[in-house]
Amino acid sequence: QVQLVESGGGLVQPGGSLRLSCAASGNIFSPYAMGWYRQAPGAQRELVATISPGLSTNYAESVKGRFTISTDNDKNTVALQMNSLKPEDTAVYYCNFRTFGMDYWGKGTLVTVSS
Repeated sequence: QVQLVESGGGLVQPGGSLRLSCAASGNIFSPYAMGWYRQAPGAQRELVATISPGLSTNYAESVKGRFTISTDNDKNTVALQMNSLKPEDTAVYYCNFRTFGMDYWGKGTLVTVSS
């Protein structure tokens, strides 16, 4: 089992920034990928950004140029730097850990972008 704990959500004004962090613990074996997904009220969960074992990144079109995903494999952590936030970025953000075909999820952290 892998446990994921997210932090860093909150309320921010449009145009502001937030940094989300996620720490993985438990039975962690390489290689693994990590990422962030989000789910807005009344919508399905969607991919925000992922980072592969080889450090290749993938972003949703809606966040390209504004969000940056990074990882510290030594500490089994992944972060999401979110800049130029928009009201439509409001959602619960979930950390994802993928290894050997298994997906693990954090409980989520709420990001609210509002004036």
